[in-house]
Amino acid sequence: MTGQERIGNLLGLACRARKTVCGDFAAENYLKKHAVPLLFVASDGGENAEKYRRIAARRNIAVVDIYTKEELGRTVGKSQNVVVLLTDRGFAKAIDDVIQAMKKGATR
Repeated sequence: MTGQERIGNLLGLACRARKTVCGDFAAENYLKKHAVPLLFVASDGGENAEKYRRIAARRNIAVVDIYTKEELGRTVGKSQNVVVLLTDRGFAKAIDDVIQAMKKGATR
């Protein structure tokens, strides 16, 4: 299983555990009141994706942008999605561990 598939599986589990916020309107409202450890943004998200990249940079939120709108949506059970907030630190750490392992594997 590739790192991208492992991340997708973890994100899907987080979604089923109700530890995600999906969609532009819901994510924007959630970010006004809460901090999040990890933000998924579609690589082909356009202006909306850039808006969330700026927010993440201001608030020191880690950003993952390895999925397209369709892939990100499919992972969380929707047709398309530009932004998904991960609200649980445990899931965020697990995903970060996979990302770090992917980076180590790429440098070998």
